[in-house]
Amino acid sequence: MSKSQINLPKTAFSMKANLPIREPEILELWKKIDLYKELRNSRKGEEKFVLHDGPPYANGNIHMGTALNKILKDVVPHTGFIIFCTPMSEYKKIILKINNYLSSDHIITDIGSAKQKSNEIIRKNLKKKIFWTSSHPIAGSEVSGPENGKEDLFENKWCVLIKDKKTNIKHLNFLRSFWKKVGSKTVVMNSEKHDKIFSITSHLPHLIAYNLVKSAQDFEKKQRYNLIKYSAGGLRDFSRIAASNEIMWRDIFFNNKTNVSKAIDIFVKNLHSFKKDIISANSKSVIKKLTQTKKVRSKIVKLKQDTSKPDFGRN
Repeated sequence: MSKSQINLPKTAFSMKANLPIREPEILELWKKIDLYKELRNSRKGEEKFVLHDGPPYANGNIHMGTALNKILKDVVPHTGFIIFCTPMSEYKKIILKINNYLSSDHIITDIGSAKQKSNEIIRKNLKKKIFWTSSHPIAGSEVSGPENGKEDLFENKWCVLIKDKKTNIKHLNFLRSFWKKVGSKTVVMNSEKHDKIFSITSHLPHLIAYNLVKSAQDFEKKQRYNLIKYSAGGLRDFSRIAASNEIMWRDIFFNNKTNVSKAIDIFVKNLHSFKKDIISANSKSVIKKLTQTKKVRSKIVKLKQDTSKPDFGRN
C-alpha cells in the first residue's frame, strides 16, 4: 500500500511527532513557566486524588508499585523531601528505581523500626553523594495504610532520629524540625543503640503477642474449646497487637534478628524462672517478681505514655 492509497486528512501542522526535537522544547517550556509549581498552587486545599490505571487495576485503586513506575521520573526530580513508608524489604527495589532522579539536594528519610541492617542496604544501593537520614516515629496501631491515618497520629509521640558517622547535620536538623511540626518529641541516637532498645520495648512484645495468639489457637485446636468466645482482656489486648501487618513485622524481626534473638533468650530465661516458682509454689519469689514488674507500668504512666485509667474494653 502506498501513501496515495491512504486517506489521510489534510492538516495545517506536521503529522510527524518529531519527539527528539519537540520533547526537549516542551520540557524547557514547562521548566520556564514552573509548571509543577503552578499545578501545586492550583490544587492547594483541594481534595486529594487517587491515581487509577487500566486492567488489571481498572476496577480499583492502582497498586503503589505500578504508580511509582509511571510517575517516578516526573515526581522525584521536583520533590525535595522523600519519606519511605514501605516495608523494609522494599527499600532496595525503590532505591534502584529512583537513583537516577536523585540529587544531593534531596532530603530522604524512612520510618522503619530496625535500622542497622536497613542502613547497610541503603548505603550499598543508594548512589554516591546522596544522604539518607533515618527516622523512627513511635506511633501507629495494628492497622496499616493511608485510610487509617489520623490528624493527631504523632501528637506527643517520640520520634527517634538516627545519627551515625556520615549523617548530614543539615538534613538531621530539617527532620528534627519536621517531626516537631507534626507534634512529635524528638531524640537522637545511633542505629546500634536504637536496635538494642527497640528489640526489648517493641519487637519482643510483638513477637510474644504473635506467639501467645498462636498458642491459644493450638490449644483451641487440641482441646476443641471455643477460646475466642471467652477471651479475657489479656488475650484481647494481645490479639490487637498480633493483628499488625505481617510483612512489616517479618521484615523487622529479620532486620534486627541478632538483638531480637538475645531478647528472646532473656524472656525464655525469665519464663523458666516463673515456671519453676509456680511448680514449687514459691510465693515469696512470685510476689517479688510481680511487684517489681508493676513498677514499669507506674513509670509509663508517670511519663504520660499512657493513662492510669482502668481499661475494661473498648466502648
